[in-house]
Amino acid sequence: MEGGIADPAGLALYPSHRCKTLYLIRHGQAVHNVAGEKDHKAYSFPEFFDAQLTPAGWDQVDNLRKHVNACGLAKRIELVVVSPLLRTMQTAAGVFGGDTSSLKNGKPLMVENAGNSCRHSISSSNSPPFIAIEYCRERMGMHPCDKRRSIAEYSALFPGIDFSQIENDEDVYWRPDSRETDEQVAARGVTFLKWLWSRKEKEIAVVTHSGFLLQTSRLFGNDTHPSIKTHEISQPFSNCELRSMVLVDTSMLGSDAPIANYP
Repeated sequence: MEGGIADPAGLALYPSHRCKTLYLIRHGQAVHNVAGEKDHKAYSFPEFFDAQLTPAGWDQVDNLRKHVNACGLAKRIELVVVSPLLRTMQTAAGVFGGDTSSLKNGKPLMVENAGNSCRHSISSSNSPPFIAIEYCRERMGMHPCDKRRSIAEYSALFPGIDFSQIENDEDVYWRPDSRETDEQVAARGVTFLKWLWSRKEKEIAVVTHSGFLLQTSRLFGNDTHPSIKTHEISQPFSNCELRSMVLVDTSMLGSDAPIANYP
């Protein structure tokens, strides 16, 4: 055994009851992604209003669903939080919803052909609760693909999603002549994370967007190895990519009492 001053060499300890595990997911490929990769101006085209998943995007969703079931993650998720846009709700329902065989046991999470998906209804049975919240929307303004429909329309398409956290039926945040700055998106991301921290659930899936994830994640990781920040935290998300992160309360925001601790 070596003597001298102990050096943790980059390791860290933190109380587990002050942590939550987040499973961050970008939506599957949507129609505006395909057009925008060819011509960035396409993001401003009105025909991509509230863009839906492409057939390739649905294939990505099916593959991610297989993965979360195969690795056991699907059974651990206590809550699915989703941005109230068509492509994110289609992704969330496809990955974490029940199957068509259990539709008779409860209301659908997603109705048949929601958003011209050409997909069967998806059941809410044997799935975690779903909540839609505006905080984790994509950068808002100018691009019609990032403007949402009314909550009344969404409620008819996704009966199994809880929209009670959204105050306004119509989209009051999207502006046709201005777009959120990086700093505004990041600030909204911090508000979202604080909202997540206020939840009782410990393992939460978040289905959201590349711009939102990028600007929010860039705020973190400055106390880690540069490679971790660059390649594991702040790297832009691909369509339907999932990354697990630990959200840690370092400032006594509040937490549940530790269940396993024994004095």
